[in-house]
Amino acid sequence: MRDSLEKIFLPFLEGGEITEITRYGKGHINDTYRVSVRMENGEEKRFILQRINRSIFKDPVALMDNIVKVTEYLKECVEKAGGDVDKEVLQVLHTKEGAHHVLYEREFYRCYRFIEGARSYEIVGGPEDFFKSGQALGKFQKLLGEFDGQTLHETIKDFHNTEKRFLDFQHTVRENPVNRAAACAEEIEFFLEREKDTKIINGLLREGSLPVRVTHNDTKYNNVMIDDETREAVCLVDLDTVMPGVSLYDFGDAIRSGATTAVEDEKDLSKVHFDLGLFEAYVNGYFSHGEFLMDLEIEYLPFAAKIMTFECGMRFLKDYLEGDVYYKTSYPEHNLHRARNQMKLVSDMERDYQQMIEIIKKHRSGS
Repeated sequence: MRDSLEKIFLPFLEGGEITEITRYGKGHINDTYRVSVRMENGEEKRFILQRINRSIFKDPVALMDNIVKVTEYLKECVEKAGGDVDKEVLQVLHTKEGAHHVLYEREFYRCYRFIEGARSYEIVGGPEDFFKSGQALGKFQKLLGEFDGQTLHETIKDFHNTEKRFLDFQHTVRENPVNRAAACAEEIEFFLEREKDTKIINGLLREGSLPVRVTHNDTKYNNVMIDDETREAVCLVDLDTVMPGVSLYDFGDAIRSGATTAVEDEKDLSKVHFDLGLFEAYVNGYFSHGEFLMDLEIEYLPFAAKIMTFECGMRFLKDYLEGDVYYKTSYPEHNLHRARNQMKLVSDMERDYQQMIEIIKKHRSGS
């Protein structure tokens, strides 16, 4: 495997010698490797090499076109502001021929510069960290406010179309392809009885009440790079799903993954709680760059947190019912436990919903 990975990486190599290739990260979809290179002057440089999962991303060329356009735009913004491009922007490496990818044995690979002096975390370290993560998302959305989203491809059709995903979920329940439905009837009913929630954001879009923006669409906490020294949130990574969308999607997914007391596959639900303190910290940070938001977007932020958590849990359960064909799993009930985890968070949010509304009002008036 090492020999193959070296062959794949060589077109991206700017000189020097590969010293190490190791698996990196805990992503559910793509295969990720960290490549260490000793340059001719003795300097050590590191890179991220990824195999894009083509069963998920049907058009990886369009995907990479999106990423290049967005990162080049963000790079210009950061440079104008006098920021640190090496830390604040994910940088795509091109081959010597100028391509943004390499094809090897029908597999599609891309390469990024490794962001040194920063790392991602599975669990939020505390309110201050999550406040800064909120600032990072607000800044990301604000900077892309002037970017022409019509130039971007839709990399996964209906990615956060909860209404469509609910219909797909119903179909899977009816088909029961691997005969798992009977064993999780309670979990299935949890999602089915909340059908009306799945139509709300789409309804607002259809009537033209919500704006379409350029959105990240996968803003879970471990896609935020935190500076090792300053603890600032410096960069959003994993831009595979950057495309036109709704700002609520990004806010909601960030809350889903960050304002919780446990990782998303924690089996012991007594350890899984929605954390209102972390929710408030994120809202405060997000609003520090939130002047671009419309009143209706702000009003629906609490709902966004709930519906994105609902959608994620429903997707985990759907994958379990289909035989675990989408997400990587480590054991047979992995996706079922992930679904239960998200269900617990949805229930907590429903319990705390009025407090979430009050927090939004408080920081909205203070921003």
